[in-house]
Amino acid sequence: MSLIAASVLVTVPAAHAAETADAAAEADSQCPWVGSDAPVEQRIDQLLSRMRLDEKLDLVHGSAMPFQFVGPTYAGMISENPRLCIPQLGLSDGPAGVGNGHTGVTQLPSPMALAASWDAELASRYGATIAREARGKGADVVLGPTIDLLRDPRAGRSFETLGEDPHLTGELAAAQVGGIQGEGALAQSKHIAAYNQETLRNLPANDSIVDERTLQEVYLSPVRDVVDAGTASVMCGYNRLNGVHACNNTYLLSQVLKGQFGFDGFVTSDWFATQASHAAANAGMDLQMPGGCHYGPRLRHGINSGAVTTARLDDMVSRILRPMFRFGLFERDGNGSPDDAVTGPEHAAVAREVAEKGMTLLKNGDGMLPLGGETGSIAVIGEAAGERVIGSGGGSPHVIAPEIVTPFEGIAERAREAGAEVSFDDGSQAGEAAGAADVAVVVARQWSTESKDNKDIRLSEKDNEMIAKAAAANENTVVVLNTAGPVEMPWLDEVAGVVAAWYPGQEYGDALASVLYGDADPGGRLPATFPVSQADLPAASPDRFPGGAYDEGLAVGYRWYDREDIEPLFPFGHGLSYTTFEYSGLEVRGDGGPDTTVTARVTNTGSRAGSEVAQLYVTHPESAGEPPKRLEGFQRVELEPGESARVRFALDERSLAHWDADADRWVRGEGDYTLSVGGSSRDLPLTGDVAVAETAPVSEPTPAPPPGAPEGDDPAWTKIGNVARCPAESLYAGMIGAISLFGLPPGEQATRPPRSPADDG
Repeated sequence: MSLIAASVLVTVPAAHAAETADAAAEADSQCPWVGSDAPVEQRIDQLLSRMRLDEKLDLVHGSAMPFQFVGPTYAGMISENPRLCIPQLGLSDGPAGVGNGHTGVTQLPSPMALAASWDAELASRYGATIAREARGKGADVVLGPTIDLLRDPRAGRSFETLGEDPHLTGELAAAQVGGIQGEGALAQSKHIAAYNQETLRNLPANDSIVDERTLQEVYLSPVRDVVDAGTASVMCGYNRLNGVHACNNTYLLSQVLKGQFGFDGFVTSDWFATQASHAAANAGMDLQMPGGCHYGPRLRHGINSGAVTTARLDDMVSRILRPMFRFGLFERDGNGSPDDAVTGPEHAAVAREVAEKGMTLLKNGDGMLPLGGETGSIAVIGEAAGERVIGSGGGSPHVIAPEIVTPFEGIAERAREAGAEVSFDDGSQAGEAAGAADVAVVVARQWSTESKDNKDIRLSEKDNEMIAKAAAANENTVVVLNTAGPVEMPWLDEVAGVVAAWYPGQEYGDALASVLYGDADPGGRLPATFPVSQADLPAASPDRFPGGAYDEGLAVGYRWYDREDIEPLFPFGHGLSYTTFEYSGLEVRGDGGPDTTVTARVTNTGSRAGSEVAQLYVTHPESAGEPPKRLEGFQRVELEPGESARVRFALDERSLAHWDADADRWVRGEGDYTLSVGGSSRDLPLTGDVAVAETAPVSEPTPAPPPGAPEGDDPAWTKIGNVARCPAESLYAGMIGAISLFGLPPGEQATRPPRSPADDG
């Protein structure tokens, strides 16, 4: 979902408000499910028994009017039902903070920046911050976290992902769900499944062709993690999967999500992703957004004709009511307004911490960083250090900051404290500016947004030339990458340092200055592999991206580079510190089952405090057909000089298992497994082994389709009726795909627009 909705605040006269309060009080006495201590399922049954058909239908779709892309107040809304005391349900973007054009909110770093922290506790606080602000705006559902994987960094929503690995994504997304729902908001995890590009999305040409094993092991793995974490809702995506649209895909929604994973919440369509009425309901989609034609008049037709059973409609309603009861939405006082300012110093502090812990030092030639007292002058170069800074990418994750601390502002303030002079150049005189300073900090950018994929992973020719000129004039040149994800670096050998800052949110400049000066250790580790060139990407072939053939199979991200023996520019998990670490004392206890543990000692062997992310990888027996290694655990540690910590990884039933497509279940195979621990996927000094004595299933098989579930789309006559009765929704569904050919203009970054120093006059 994308585009920005304006806030709407409706005021009523005092007399009318009093009448409304009296009516609500009378209704409360007739609604025994409100404020009740009865079990949730009993309260659902009580309410359901009182609902008319119209009221049930009103609960399973949004209240946006025809030709409203979002809204009417938030991204989406279900209208209240005063007769039955059912409150309004507001759904708010998004995965990086409150979006939809709302102001007075905190612009957090992108999910990719969060992923670079490899910090589940921080992910929980990130989610909690979003939830507090969403509730402060009067919304109830947070449309996040994003659980799509970064299959290819050209994807327009790459910055919205939590990286290329299903384990890292699942752990961080589950923590974010816990943070969101710990604040009483509902998390809506998105998207199920294999939605990895924008090109022609929501159109028949956007078809992800994925084998069952790859789907289960890679793209559905994070979905299971957020379901296990209790996510209230899951959003189905714009793509087709093996010829069937995700929002009426029985295998995804009923067999796997609700059957295999045991999900008891509600499935919501992405905005205008509903392309069927009866088939979508029977496949397992519970809520249409943002409007209500397919699940209003068309679903009524299905109920009346018997194409959809009343039992299925009751299940849809129950799934929406269940988390509303669980999280106390029926008892809320309705505080919060779209016009309220909900940001503050505490939330800004979270934004800064994520930015600092996510900033990834990729290169530090001759230990040039951190900057110190000997640095007398700094040239900050590039428009991205000033007015063209990117704090937030485009689309549903786009958040408008009150203001952004630009790289120039942050560095200039910190440099003044250190007694250094700072100059600025927009890049037009990069060589001259760099040559006149002790250190040059060159900031380059690459814009990315939902609605359009990028054609390549190259910086602009202008930015590459700017960097090359600065590096030629000053050997102490540090490049800061303000990008969605991995980019090519043709100038890498010529510069002293490289920092991946991602899209770092409103506290960007202060966080960057803190890292450059060593006030904070660069805490990031790569959540995505940086290739030498685009040709090395797993999906580099046009038939894969954007063609839709997922025939790289299990070899996503670093698994591809390992399997194909391709040397990356920077490997998955890589990131430098201002200190050094040593690994020792590996111990493996257990037989490969869920009680198996792996421990190791990490020691800070340098002279500064610093952070390290210890990573556990598993190599399966060759007979299993897995890539050379899989991430199965990680732990972030903060250590003082000389300090040691023992990291511990606990395996679960999937850690040594693979998906058996013939048996439709997870199986742990017989054989010897290698367990490796270290600081990146290509730096694993410790190895140990565990032997599995015999092959055994570790899960139940995927259930069969429920009775009446569709194999594909609505029948032809139903499709004709959908289009005839719902022309506006059909038009908008097509526009979603058409827009991907040219994209949408960037939204504003901040209420107070960022400026370059020259603008000050």
